[in-house]
Amino acid sequence: MSDNLHDKSGILVKGHIKIYDPETNHVYIDKNNAIHYENMSIALADSIGNRGQGWIYEMSFGNGGTSVDPTGIITYLTPNSTGTNASLYNQTYTKIVDDNSVNNLDPVRNKIETRHVSGTNYTDVLVTCLLDYGEPSGQDAFDTATDQNSLYVFDELGLKSYSPDGTGNLITHVVFHPVQKSLNRLIQIDYTVRIQSLAGIVGE
Repeated sequence: MSDNLHDKSGILVKGHIKIYDPETNHVYIDKNNAIHYENMSIALADSIGNRGQGWIYEMSFGNGGTSVDPTGIITYLTPNSTGTNASLYNQTYTKIVDDNSVNNLDPVRNKIETRHVSGTNYTDVLVTCLLDYGEPSGQDAFDTATDQNSLYVFDELGLKSYSPDGTGNLITHVVFHPVQKSLNRLIQIDYTVRIQSLAGIVGE
């Protein structure tokens, strides 16, 4: 093998969310999401470098990702995927999904799994988050809100990494049409982040 050959490698990260009612299986949202590559690189480095931070810790929800005009036309803002201080447009609720954390009050239904098929060059991280009937506190009784700016009419969400000081970075962000969380409905989010290795031998 020539000494001029070297290994070229890279990492592709992509994500997908499914928001649905786990009792009726009605799907509200099924789409890909934006990756914040700078913050993702920091999270991956901190995680594999055993820095005590960087792993996926919480899922945050907001209501600032869209605007709806009087005729019902929805305008979608661009997901925030640049700048280490990036955040949701208007975060209104957060839930811990790290099932190893003592702060996770329901690790059976709010959890993180890794899935890998031997022989493939990718691994999926599946983040599951359930908004139960009684949460968030202060939600409407029924899903009949007419104000799209209501605190729990969600139109954006993202995954955040763990940091000991509570200032974890936003590593993914997705904007979607408004979905109301109310007392009469369950909402489950299955958030898949696929980490794929791209590698090959190339000549200089």
